[in-house]
Amino acid sequence: MPIISDEQICIEGDKENEDIHANIMQNSDCQGKIFVWKMEFDSEEHAYQWYNEYAKEVGFSIRKQWKNEDRFSGVISSRRFVCYKEGYRKKDKRVIVKRPRKETRTGCLARLTISLQANGKYQVIDFESNHNHELVDKSCVHMLPSQRIITDVQAIEIELADNSGIPPKLAHELMSHQVGGRENLGFTKQDHKNYLRTKRKRDLQQGEVGGLLNYFLSQVSENPSFFFRVQLDVEEQITNIFWADAKMIFDYGIYGDVVFFDTTYRTNKECRPFGAFVGVNHHYELVVFGASLLYDQTSQSFEWLFHTFFECMSDKKPKAIFTDRDPAMAKAISLVMLETYHRLCLWHIYQNALKNLNHLFKSQKTFNADFRSCIYDGEYEEKFISAWENMLEKYDLQENEWLQDLFKVREKWAMVYGRNTFSTGKKSTQLSESFNSLLKDYLKSDLDIVQFFKHFQRAVDDVRYNEVRANYDMSQKIPTLKVNVPLLRHARDIYTRAVFTMFQDEFEKSLMVVVDTFNQSGPVSTYKVHNCEGSRQHTITSSNGLITCSCKNFEFVGIMCSHILKVLDEMKIKLMIPEQFILKRWTKNARAGTVLDIHECEVQSDPKLEMRARYRNLCTTYVKLMGKAAESKEASDFLLSLASELDVKLEEYLKIESPSETLTPSSTSCENQVVKSTCTIQAKGLKRREVSRGRKRLKGKEVMPKTKSFFCTAMNSISFSLEAYAVAKLLASSGYLRLFFIVLLSLVEVGHHIYALCDNFTTSGAKF
Repeated sequence: MPIISDEQICIEGDKENEDIHANIMQNSDCQGKIFVWKMEFDSEEHAYQWYNEYAKEVGFSIRKQWKNEDRFSGVISSRRFVCYKEGYRKKDKRVIVKRPRKETRTGCLARLTISLQANGKYQVIDFESNHNHELVDKSCVHMLPSQRIITDVQAIEIELADNSGIPPKLAHELMSHQVGGRENLGFTKQDHKNYLRTKRKRDLQQGEVGGLLNYFLSQVSENPSFFFRVQLDVEEQITNIFWADAKMIFDYGIYGDVVFFDTTYRTNKECRPFGAFVGVNHHYELVVFGASLLYDQTSQSFEWLFHTFFECMSDKKPKAIFTDRDPAMAKAISLVMLETYHRLCLWHIYQNALKNLNHLFKSQKTFNADFRSCIYDGEYEEKFISAWENMLEKYDLQENEWLQDLFKVREKWAMVYGRNTFSTGKKSTQLSESFNSLLKDYLKSDLDIVQFFKHFQRAVDDVRYNEVRANYDMSQKIPTLKVNVPLLRHARDIYTRAVFTMFQDEFEKSLMVVVDTFNQSGPVSTYKVHNCEGSRQHTITSSNGLITCSCKNFEFVGIMCSHILKVLDEMKIKLMIPEQFILKRWTKNARAGTVLDIHECEVQSDPKLEMRARYRNLCTTYVKLMGKAAESKEASDFLLSLASELDVKLEEYLKIESPSETLTPSSTSCENQVVKSTCTIQAKGLKRREVSRGRKRLKGKEVMPKTKSFFCTAMNSISFSLEAYAVAKLLASSGYLRLFFIVLLSLVEVGHHIYALCDNFTTSGAKF
């Protein structure tokens, strides 16, 4: 590339809206000479942009050198831009390293100096175009430092890709294709990685605790029903964390009769055990109720977690909870869920049997069938105990300690006991295992605390989209009837597609059921039935309109069994399913109704959620308008001219509606409660775990704590700095009057918390 000579010729200043590149070409002669002497610019930044574009055309990079400012006004009076190879690197007085950085500076004198004139514009007073180094070829210009700039739009795309789990390499490649090549993108792959690294450092500039609280408070500001609690130890370090958003709370209010809980490792940088509360929705699919990050898996940690979970859910306890055979969990459940049936995962029990009785599974062909029969079969306790004793005697297992311990907790796993309690038909923690498996696609062991929460939300959104898809299928696709009878048509109208399929299978089985005997004793009717393809007999009892079957399928699954359906047919009940056999949680209208959060606010009617819905609707409408207007300059100018007029009218509407809409007692009360529940955390950091990354929890063994700790929720630890921060979050939208009452109520709450904290120490016998 030729070296440009320095010819100083007066030219007119460029116009405000002219393209910089076109201006450079206009002010160049046919030999590549450019004339800039006394050129004028509207601002210092405009001059920098022009010189940078000129450098791009020539093949070098620039940087800002010195500037002079007015002592009083701070206005820049003069500024110099130089070639990035200007000057020389200072000598490093430190020890010489093995691989020193490459030298980039050559003492180049190319420069552009501007000075502020009386007319308010900056004029070129000095310009040097000669370089003492080789200039960069056109194909490499995009690699020059001053040409590598990540714009605001590109930054948003980078963050969206990162939040979506797309690796930087693939995201950079995608963005390059969008603009026709890497040379047109404006930044390199390393710039892409550096931006993400800087952003993560910025997110954690207040430390891990600060990043954690900022995330929680941002969630609360978007939705006052968002719930979170942390637990501190005696060193004021965070040990355990629990959180649940509004939809989790609402879903638990509808489907929280059965809960599945399990923990998993390798989901975060701290190697903390991750625990999730999940359940089954009306589409017979996974639904998430809440999540936690634990420091350890002791009974004390689980006890705090379960107490906190039910505090979030307004103290509503489930009918049944499924876990693996972990003594720490079992102890905590026995203390917190006195009326909840604790069920053990049969899959884990069977897997443990394969380990402890492996020799029998291999040597005795009938042992597998006998063992499974004891676990899964049996309608009567006497038959179960008899079958168990026969198995022990048959295989000489009377002295086997593992089987002895297992039999002691038989009420928690044997189906003869489990069928008496509603469990959605589940016999294991398969849902928890499925969710943990899904998390592996989103969560990695190198994620920091802020990244963990963002990617966890992606996994939750994935689960929730399955429900959206199921709702669509339910509304648009009608299940096919195997037999066109009124009872099935009624079931199809009320049940979701998945539940109707289960019901129709039972109805089909009922066609093969035969009534053996019928006895009438006063108001009680007793039927003895059996399936044509089997010999097992079942007893159905009808008394005062209530019908029960010895198989307990309705009590266990919530759907009529084939035996009851046969009896209904005998009783000439053929048109509709009796009300007693319709569980709302399985119907299409399961989500109809309201659920209150801990602040007694309706979860789905939070003002913040309504505002976000209105915001989305406005975005959809006005993005279309902007897309149309951008097609022509006249249309764009017209739309912009309306913006100021719309702004004035919006201010008028907001002033009129503010007394009734933004200061309603309900919204004020809820937000006051939110402040009180989110501004009382004082922590010195996250408590570190001393474990290897490959560690797994041993199922069935409790990990004892190394140090004694006391337990307190977020509301039992006080921090006025964080309280002020949380209140400031609401300042812009709440108004000064509401702020006054928020602070007043918070201070009153602090007094109660101090008293409660002291009382907790006294009753628990905590020692320091």
